[in-house]
Amino acid sequence: MDDLAQLRQQYQDLLDRLQRNEREFRRLGRAVWRVQEDERRRLARELHDGLGQNLTALKHRLSQVAHALPVEDTVVRAQLEAAIALCGDTLEDTRNLSRLLRPPILDDLGLEAALRWLVRAQSEASGIDIVLDLEPLPALAGEVQTLLFRVAQEALNNAIKHAHAHSVLVRLVEHAGRAQLQVIDDGDGFDVAAALQSGGSGLGGMRERVRLYEGQFDVRSAPGHGTRVRVSVPLAPPPPA
Repeated sequence: MDDLAQLRQQYQDLLDRLQRNEREFRRLGRAVWRVQEDERRRLARELHDGLGQNLTALKHRLSQVAHALPVEDTVVRAQLEAAIALCGDTLEDTRNLSRLLRPPILDDLGLEAALRWLVRAQSEASGIDIVLDLEPLPALAGEVQTLLFRVAQEALNNAIKHAHAHSVLVRLVEHAGRAQLQVIDDGDGFDVAAALQSGGSGLGGMRERVRLYEGQFDVRSAPGHGTRVRVSVPLAPPPPA
């Protein structure tokens, strides 16, 4: 009996150690992800406030030079107008890149406003019908909002660029004390196991980030039958270990 009790204690000690290691792994994973998002935020701000403002000033200066030219100087005027157009296109590309890195609306107005912006922007850019279904949610922690936004962003990107979907539904609701996000499309579908193994679709990254926050990640798809990505996470992030 003593030997059996000792074995049970050793087994319990091993389980406790594994659980502590798992909690520590998740804590470190969340810390790394926070650093990544902070860096995205910094780069987005520098693109918008630094490079973006410089391009705006350059475009304004070029316009001033163009207006000061003699009317008959058509060759130089045409070259300046081409430079102004290029500057404008580069400015718009810079702003889009800044928003993709970290949309300011997510920090300023929260997840619901950010999802509305994302759906509108993706629908206008792709011509795809994207429907957003939002239910009122309790105030979510910033990390949870970022997590759900990134999942929606990645799932929409997959639906548009890879699945060639014609319509997409993005739904965010509260269920049993958890925030539940679903992205459902009518696209080509795919082999889920193969996609997770290859890592090219971003599904593996989404799944691992969701697990860091003690969430559940589920993908249902098959070739020719569309895709449903469903994520469920606690309304508040796990406390720091």
